[in-house]
Amino acid sequence: MHPVTSSLLSLVIPLYNEADNVGLLTQKIHEALAGYEYQIIYIDDFSTDATQKVITDMKDDKVHLIVLKKNYGQSLALAAGIDYAKGEYIITMDGDLQNDPSDIPQMLEYAVNQDFDLVTGIRQKRQDSLIKKIPSKIANFLVRRVTQLDIKDNGCALKIFKREVAKDLNLYGEMHRFITLLAHLEGAQIKQVPVKHHARHSGVSKYGLERVFKVVADMMLLLFIRKYFQRPIHLFGIFGFFLIIIGVFINIYLLIVKFGFGQDIGTRPLLIFGLMFIMAGIQLFTIGIVMELLIRTYYESQQKRPYRIRKISVGGKVA
Repeated sequence: MHPVTSSLLSLVIPLYNEADNVGLLTQKIHEALAGYEYQIIYIDDFSTDATQKVITDMKDDKVHLIVLKKNYGQSLALAAGIDYAKGEYIITMDGDLQNDPSDIPQMLEYAVNQDFDLVTGIRQKRQDSLIKKIPSKIANFLVRRVTQLDIKDNGCALKIFKREVAKDLNLYGEMHRFITLLAHLEGAQIKQVPVKHHARHSGVSKYGLERVFKVVADMMLLLFIRKYFQRPIHLFGIFGFFLIIIGVFINIYLLIVKFGFGQDIGTRPLLIFGLMFIMAGIQLFTIGIVMELLIRTYYESQQKRPYRIRKISVGGKVA
């Protein structure tokens, strides 16, 4: 057994159309973790290629395959794998061979010997196009400025969690982007470690510039839930107060214009449009928060999971 730890490791790896990558990835994991006790948990997020067949044909007893009933996205695929994982340490990574399994042992040193709850990678010399790098840099900047959490690379999928930290994450929607922030808000001790990064071996990236807008929306929701969940009046009350003050000043201005200068204020549609846009934006944001909270309440109160599993196999055989 490896001297760092004798505990079981669970590698949780979501896959979507990675038939050309999963075989080589499995081989690299075996090479990197020789001497460790581990399980590889692949979650097939409703792939349309031969991903399932490639994994099943391996007939590898260390490989566990969870097949989802439809495409749920990376967050829920991760949630399914984490729920299934049996290891004392849970390792997440992408299935496109951009993360290098050889970085896992050095990261384990920090998790085991220095007792960090979460060890996360910082990708060195990223081998990505600008279409991926630019949104990532913007997202990392926004997270640092808004949350005051100095994480240099929130987008690195290679992470090692203590079991209890990973099991308490409660991933929904597309919150996989904020796994590190979620763990931090739960009190996790975090260590950042430089890791290697490779160009995608095969297949097509699923990310684009639209990710920036999703990051902003998800971050606003996450901060609301964590900071204002039990005292929403502190958020909405402050906004409401400032809007009232602004409205009072506008009305005073209009009264002065009307009675002091005798001007007609009924023909100024720009003011009406401005107020309508502000109110509509607040209402839409509020509705979005309420809907997200209702979804979370629905799943958590009934102890249901927001994903459905078609089948689970181990070593190519249905479990």
